[in-house]
Amino acid sequence: MTLGYGPGWQWDPAKPLDRVAHEVALDWEVRLGPRYEWARYSFAAPAGEHAVLKITPVEDDWADHEADALLFWRGRGAVRLLREDRSRRAMLIERCIPGHDASAIDDLEAIRAAIATGRELWRPADDRVFRRAGDEMTRWLRQLAERTDHPYVAIAAARFAAIGPRHDVLVHGDYHHHNLLRHAGRWLAIDPKPLIAEPEFDVVTLLWNPLHLAVTREVVERRMRQFTSAGLDERRLRDWAVIRGTQLGLPLEPGEGAATSRQLAVVRWLLE
Repeated sequence: MTLGYGPGWQWDPAKPLDRVAHEVALDWEVRLGPRYEWARYSFAAPAGEHAVLKITPVEDDWADHEADALLFWRGRGAVRLLREDRSRRAMLIERCIPGHDASAIDDLEAIRAAIATGRELWRPADDRVFRRAGDEMTRWLRQLAERTDHPYVAIAAARFAAIGPRHDVLVHGDYHHHNLLRHAGRWLAIDPKPLIAEPEFDVVTLLWNPLHLAVTREVVERRMRQFTSAGLDERRLRDWAVIRGTQLGLPLEPGEGAATSRQLAVVRWLLE
């Protein structure tokens, strides 16, 4: 048979994910295109005309249940899972065409698209399969408190204790403009980090995205109004934004670098 890569594809046998991708492409008889630039931690590249091959590293435990979530959604609000090999953490998933993400359109429309697509994703699921956001957040906040005395950590912990996290539906877990792609006249989510939570937990990551757009107080408040107009709970939105903005904005491990200003800026505005 022909090699499992096409024009523009170059693989580096010294890179573990490249080696796995090369082996899987040969086994599944798919031709790989150039690796996507946005795939910084995982491997992702076109596999033929209508699919993408994705390989996730073992240390990325956030991705442990990505295939389970895609199977659960079955193309409703998210790309379809076409084939998988769990032993090699390999997935063949539906390729979005034209594939531009929601950061390429007017932000009002992007938030509307995210809410509409989210309503397709946010459905009750089995918490014996998926992790519960409340359990994960308890662990994350405890780890943060052990590593930093930043004042937002205590505030986030108090908000989390008071909010009483709900575990109503399966959520994307990393929901933002860059993970929402256009496909055949509709929007589909990619790259989920699925958790059992609530819609308010899921949408707050849209507040500090997309990366190229300056985050301002006015933009944040306008997006909050869009969320509440769509029926989401404003108090829970604000609490989750403070909690998740702190959890994601502060470095967890020593040497990870400075705090993420975009996320903590949103927290600061919501606390003022």
